[in-house]
Amino acid sequence: MARNDERRRLLTDAGIDVLAADGMRGLTHRAVDARAGVPTGTASNYFRSREALVGALVERIGERLAPDPAVHAQWRDRTPTPALFADYTRDIVRRLSAERDVTLALFTLRLEAARSPAIASALGDWMRAGFAADVAFNRDAGLPGGAFEIALFHYAIEGLILDRLTVPIDPEVSTDEIVEAFVEGLLGGRTGDGERRG
Repeated sequence: MARNDERRRLLTDAGIDVLAADGMRGLTHRAVDARAGVPTGTASNYFRSREALVGALVERIGERLAPDPAVHAQWRDRTPTPALFADYTRDIVRRLSAERDVTLALFTLRLEAARSPAIASALGDWMRAGFAADVAFNRDAGLPGGAFEIALFHYAIEGLILDRLTVPIDPEVSTDEIVEAFVEGLLGGRTGDGERRG
């Protein structure tokens, strides 16, 4: 069978759907074939092992959660302030919330990584590369906050998204209000180089 990017995307998107709906136990090559509507054996032809399939899913999750360059372009000439950081944060929250199944699949892999060194390795490499890129982006854009603040931001956002996609502890509080509090809390008491103000 000819291998092509379109078929690969079809299979990895189907794998993401399986992960979101059925968890790791449901993730088999046969289940991916069924979800994608392709002949049995197609997924295993593209991804010879479960480990290869998971690696491809991690890559596809990254593609689907990537920021829209057009959205970021409209902010390029704005003065770098906490308000701009809040807009970037809201965009991340929007993407993670809009791509619900992708985000659920990512959380599923995060949990499985605690039990599987292979998944931990694939996911860890991707996550650390993404974190380094976020720190570099923040620095190059002149936004406030250093590596420490960006790490705190990741912890906070992931907790917020987990809450909003599963069982919210306080569904009456708006997501925008929480984002504003995050930005104020993370940046309000620190300088851009990560040193605490007097």
